[in-house]
Amino acid sequence: MEIRECLNCGKPIQGRADKKFCDDSCRNAYNNQAKQVSTNIMRNINNALRKNRIVLKDTLGNKDTAKIHGQQLQEKGYLMKYHTHTYTTKKGDTYLYNYEYGILPTGNDWYLIVKQD
Repeated sequence: MEIRECLNCGKPIQGRADKKFCDDSCRNAYNNQAKQVSTNIMRNINNALRKNRIVLKDTLGNKDTAKIHGQQLQEKGYLMKYHTHTYTTKKGDTYLYNYEYGILPTGNDWYLIVKQD
């Protein structure tokens, strides 16, 4: 009979023929380590999207729209390269959205902030 070893810790495995891990903690540790790189990338992107949403929400406040200079957005921590989706109007204006908050470049590094209903 062939002695199988746990893929995580290397200890001998007993039980079913297709068993790969000695226990649940080794299985979880192995799978978490395998997913760690993609999880870190996703976590960083989600954090940037969340931060962008907070910046837009705080800047807009209770108003329907607000104008802000790009430098001010960046000083508040807004990262232009991260957004959840875009929306192009019939006039051809393209809004960059972070969840329900959008920005529209209006020229000379100025942006219009809106909230989707």
